[in-house]
Amino acid sequence: MPKQRLVVIGNGMAGCRAVEEVLKRDPGRYEVTIFGAEPRVNYDRIMLSPVLAGEKTFEQIVINDMAWYEANGITLHAGRAVTRIDREARTVEAEGGLSVPYDKLILAVGSDPIRLPLPGADLPGVVTFRDLDDVQAMTEAAGKGGRAVVIGGGLLGLEAAYGLSKRGMHATVVHLMDVLMERQLDESAGYLLREALAERGVETLLEAHSEAILGEDGRVSGLKLKDGRTIPCDLLVMAVGIRPNTRLAADAGLNVARGVVVDDQMRTSDEAIFAIGECAEHRGIAYGLVAPIWEMCRTLGDVLTGKDGAYEGSMLQTRLKVSGVDVFSAGRYAGGPGCEDVVFRDAGRGVYKRVVLENGKIAGAVLFGDAADGGWYFDLMKRGEDVSDVRDTLIFGQQITEALRGVDPKAAVAAMPDSQEVCGCNGVCKGAIVEAIGEKSLTTLDGVRAHTKASASCGTCTPLVEKILQLTLGDAFEAQTGPAAVCKCTHHGHDAVRKAIVEYELKSMPAVMQAMEWTTPDGCSSCRPALNYYLLCAWPGEYRDDKQSRFINERAHANIQKDGTYSVVPRMWGGMTSASELRAIADVVEKFDIPSVKVTGGQRIDLLGVKKDDLPAVWADLNAAGMVSGHAYGKALRTVKTCVGSDWCRFGTQDSTGLGVRLEKFMWGSWTPAKVKLGVSGCPRNCAEATCKDIGVICVDSGYEIHVGGAAGLHIRGTELLTKVASEEEAVWTICAITQLYREEAWYLERIYKWMDRVGLDHIRAAVEDPERRKALYDRFAYSQRFYRIDPWAERVAGRHQDEFNPLSRRMEFEPA
Repeated sequence: MPKQRLVVIGNGMAGCRAVEEVLKRDPGRYEVTIFGAEPRVNYDRIMLSPVLAGEKTFEQIVINDMAWYEANGITLHAGRAVTRIDREARTVEAEGGLSVPYDKLILAVGSDPIRLPLPGADLPGVVTFRDLDDVQAMTEAAGKGGRAVVIGGGLLGLEAAYGLSKRGMHATVVHLMDVLMERQLDESAGYLLREALAERGVETLLEAHSEAILGEDGRVSGLKLKDGRTIPCDLLVMAVGIRPNTRLAADAGLNVARGVVVDDQMRTSDEAIFAIGECAEHRGIAYGLVAPIWEMCRTLGDVLTGKDGAYEGSMLQTRLKVSGVDVFSAGRYAGGPGCEDVVFRDAGRGVYKRVVLENGKIAGAVLFGDAADGGWYFDLMKRGEDVSDVRDTLIFGQQITEALRGVDPKAAVAAMPDSQEVCGCNGVCKGAIVEAIGEKSLTTLDGVRAHTKASASCGTCTPLVEKILQLTLGDAFEAQTGPAAVCKCTHHGHDAVRKAIVEYELKSMPAVMQAMEWTTPDGCSSCRPALNYYLLCAWPGEYRDDKQSRFINERAHANIQKDGTYSVVPRMWGGMTSASELRAIADVVEKFDIPSVKVTGGQRIDLLGVKKDDLPAVWADLNAAGMVSGHAYGKALRTVKTCVGSDWCRFGTQDSTGLGVRLEKFMWGSWTPAKVKLGVSGCPRNCAEATCKDIGVICVDSGYEIHVGGAAGLHIRGTELLTKVASEEEAVWTICAITQLYREEAWYLERIYKWMDRVGLDHIRAAVEDPERRKALYDRFAYSQRFYRIDPWAERVAGRHQDEFNPLSRRMEFEPA
């Protein structure tokens, strides 16, 4: 019986694996012909990264050498691309006029790299990262040294950047999103990956929009970003994704969507033609990873040899192959409604693990730094196994979970040998803890910490120490009490977090969460706004404000009202205004049919009932009249209320209006732990009500009394006299120093009077009456104002934050309790 003719278009991993599966089942069934566009044998495309990095040679990544083709009677046409499929004649036509007939045809043509349509994209020195030719071009460029820019922070982009760095180039990754490998990693793992790449010489720029590729002397010389920055380079790699190669299939009239559409037998709309790998689309999905390709090939091997076979889709897992970086992700790693997270962080080892559970089963996982159990989690996820009974040990991996399956947690602690280390930071074993509990009659966690140092450092072992206490003492155990944690995501208090941010130079939320071992992967609606503020305060000019971690009013730059409309309050410096400003307000009210206009207690005008869609236009009109946001919505300086002072009042002792205007113009835009209101009264009659403000000034004949700690909201209290200064200049210095001390020490949402009650008036006085400390505080405040005294309305009008009202962006619709 004559052999059937099997033609494979594509000499890559998918095409050759499919042939291997056929040969394994029925080696004498087909006469096989393979066409490959590349002039070489089949090689492991996944291993191109080590080749680029100089860790492997091409010979080491060859999968099927010429001996394999010859031993199996396979005709290979390498370096000869197929140009046409004649379905009626059942032939394929290739370059050079070659025509080969088929009985069965396999399309395994893979995918094409996406090239961004940027100006300059066709310049010499702009390459993609897809095949060995690309690697050779990059290796040749790297041999000359210089700088490389890689557009794309996905798997291929990072591998390209790492390889070029290993070759001696300065590599920079430019990524559009705010997280590297955002399709595979959550924010915390993405942060760790960024840090690991930095240690390996790879710089990353996130949220960077490419605008144009620049050239000089007919060759690439740099990348221009939309924010105006230019990154010089001698080589530019586009690694922004792939697109299924469907040209041949479409020209042949096959059913094509994103990829070549196939059924569960990998058959296209023509019963004699099959498609596998990256070019195929199965049940609406085109896969770009190797594991699904192998599953497709196994199915096709069954189908082509007369056996029952059906491909039902693949569950995906990803492993990063950058040397020394161990990363794994699978499934719905980011969780979602109805899911819960089990998280492990070890800041010292740079390890982060997150397992997502849904209805007692693993829905996803992301591992960084220790991915040894990735395959185990993936297997449990694929099998849909209920893991409720091992939830407490699941995050510690297969070995511990299997050893303790069915064991009572207390029994597991009891079974620990006395020599087992409990606190890695301080080298404390279980026996030392038990001995101290007995000898010192310890009954609390604080007692154990004081005498053994166990759990006194990073705090990771705290739950285990508590279990040892409970086991040893039984009913005599006293639950830990102490400073309240920032939120449920951590046991650390605000002071500890603020101290760590400065001491360890933590400059992003993921950095804080990793270093302090947050138990929730990306934080919550309580801690994210707090961390965002603490980072802004600690690192002005370096930390980028995370707008989505702010309350809705701060994101909208207006106060939301109970009917869903907004109120807009333009700033009036010290309560002063002019005919042109009043006219602008009146015009806006009429133009946008704003229903209510009200004078506020802070000597400003509130426009109530502004429709959300009208906000940018309202701001634009007010900006045009020279008016800026009043921050009536912000945890920031709100108002500086003044009286008319010595300019007009016969009792006025100093220019209170001028001082109020000066203070407000200098201090506006400064973010603070909670709202801050100032008042400046020109005499002790106190018409500006300065003694119920956060900070107040009472002008007297001999100078300025500085008061602090007032409130006139839910709590009503008068200020306390802090100090007295002789000049207006000193008053400004002192008030800014007080504000900066409050900014640096207070807990998020803690008003000045609550902070003062906690730290004491004498503490504040000592800081501002010491000339050197006062100057240092003032200088730090002035430095931060270089970055924060920016009108958010003008930013929005300029279109710099177009995503803030995007319903698809990350939302946190919450208000403080």
